[in-house]
Amino acid sequence: MRAHPLATDAVLAFGAFVAMVVGSFADPHGPHGPTFGTRTPEPFSLLLMLLGAAALVFRRRRPRAVLAVTCGLSLLELTTGEPRAPVAMCTVIALYTVAARTDRPTTWRIGLLTMAGLTGVAMLAGPLPWYAQENIGIFAWTGMAAAAGDAVRSRRAFVDAIRERAERAERTRDEEARRRVAEERLRIARDLHDVVAHHIALVNVQAGVAAHVMDKRPDQAKEALAHVRDASRSALNELRATVGLLRQSGDPEAPTEPAPGLGVLDELVDTFRHAGLPVEVIVQLDGAAGPLPAAVDLAAYRVIQEALTNVRKHAGPGAKAEVSVVRVGPSVEVTVLDDGGRSADPAPEPADASGGGHGLLGMRERTGALGGTCFAGPRYGGGYRVHAILPVG
Repeated sequence: MRAHPLATDAVLAFGAFVAMVVGSFADPHGPHGPTFGTRTPEPFSLLLMLLGAAALVFRRRRPRAVLAVTCGLSLLELTTGEPRAPVAMCTVIALYTVAARTDRPTTWRIGLLTMAGLTGVAMLAGPLPWYAQENIGIFAWTGMAAAAGDAVRSRRAFVDAIRERAERAERTRDEEARRRVAEERLRIARDLHDVVAHHIALVNVQAGVAAHVMDKRPDQAKEALAHVRDASRSALNELRATVGLLRQSGDPEAPTEPAPGLGVLDELVDTFRHAGLPVEVIVQLDGAAGPLPAAVDLAAYRVIQEALTNVRKHAGPGAKAEVSVVRVGPSVEVTVLDDGGRSADPAPEPADASGGGHGLLGMRERTGALGGTCFAGPRYGGGYRVHAILPVG
């Protein structure tokens, strides 16, 4: 209906035309109450109903013009029709549209003018007595149309205001988060620069002195090397203290072994297999193209580690995982799939599936820092999929 408003209005106009034609065969003044089929509308009244319904097709494009046309057709029917046909139904729909698409003062002015004009003409110039219920019905129907349109407009404005407020709050929250992250990164970079720059400069100077006096004055060279040792120890202590501010309470100590990579992928997968998660691994790397850069190797390892951790935590019992690492041209594609498990209920979505958790956020930041991309989302038919593209260059 939103994609094809003209077609929707055409269907509405056709329904209004059918309702008006059917209603024109009803006589409200039968001997035993309203009766159907005891009167027949005039051809001129059928023409007015057809023209009024045709005008309703354009009610959203030109609401005021459509209201003016339907009012004119209704006035013709009210003054000439005998028996009277319900052409005023077109005016009721057009007045509702105007009230729903304008402000309240305009609705009051146009609504009162329409109500008073149609009702006054029906009472004074129509074939029925001024007190006939059909004349009062015109006043009631046009009034309800204006009130309903104004209520719909108010509700739409209220919903739009809530949506806009929520979007603005979301933007403000995201901007505040980005600002705090940027400030924290700047502070950490400044602290690391202060620590490293001072001590490395001191080490450089003392190493140069030791190299210069090593042959002629070994005692002074020994003293310079002692200063180098003290400066390096101080630098390490201050770096450890600065980085320690970033650690959580339960984080392990900094490892002394080399950073992990795809070379120890089998060991990582074995830990998950021992924990009860079957994992199949496919690695296709072109050895002729040379080894992967250390940053890419580490990023691929961390993506697989985090993805398998999510499978172990969030997938149902009996879940199986598949890991593939394929080198495609200038990039490495890492894919981790799981089937969601055999549980009767659907596997719960990971807590960070919306992009706000630390796991997926860390994978996206890690791949984005290398110029790559990372997609994570549910699979069709159940399970989850993580796909990362890491440029080798």
